[in-house]
Amino acid sequence: MEHSLVIIPTYNEIENVESIIKAVFQQSDAVHVLIVDDNSPDLTAGKVKELQSQFTNRLFLEEREAKTGLGTAYIHGFKWALARDYQYIFEMDADFSHNPKDLPRLYAACQDQHADVAIGSRYIKGVNVVNWPLSRVLMSYMASIYVRIITGMKIQDTTAGFVCYKREVLATIDLDQIKFIGYAFQIEMKFKAYLNQFNIIEVPVIFTDRTKGESKLSSGIISEAIFGVITMKFKSLFKK
Repeated sequence: MEHSLVIIPTYNEIENVESIIKAVFQQSDAVHVLIVDDNSPDLTAGKVKELQSQFTNRLFLEEREAKTGLGTAYIHGFKWALARDYQYIFEMDADFSHNPKDLPRLYAACQDQHADVAIGSRYIKGVNVVNWPLSRVLMSYMASIYVRIITGMKIQDTTAGFVCYKREVLATIDLDQIKFIGYAFQIEMKFKAYLNQFNIIEVPVIFTDRTKGESKLSSGIISEAIFGVITMKFKSLFKK
């Protein structure tokens, strides 16, 4: 996993952050990790700083002043990565819902199968979700169907947050024009890659809901995803 950076946004992830960092580093001696922390009251950033002496020049921390959304945290991380020599940039949650052992599989999809975007997909082979109530599984699954209908994308898991981007994708997309800040951000990034005709491959993964910490999902985030997709598609029709 040469020239690879895993971006992990955090907010109150003190229970998970040390374990997830160490689990990522176990996958490759070459991979780097960037934590983007939104001034967590539980001092998540302090724990990362403690670990930096153990993982010198491999573990990095960007501290932001306030919690301003998942999308803005990733955009911050993407710009940080593009300012450096990373060729493969990953999105990953801090709570182990994304299995670090799947990182090499996403990397291989880009490196060996010529994907520009590799998505860790919950739905490419059935429904691979653990510890979610049925209502949330159905909401997520139906949301992906809804997005496919509106946008025309052939992606099964349009809301997935476990992704590997080749550098060229993030350099091509105008990151300052990404509008959504919640889970709709994941849809918008995939849609921009789709419109730019990048090769998108889905890699089957098993998604396991967090066992420590609290979920950040809210009704506002859901509304953004539902109504934002229509707006996003409508605007795309009037652009070249």
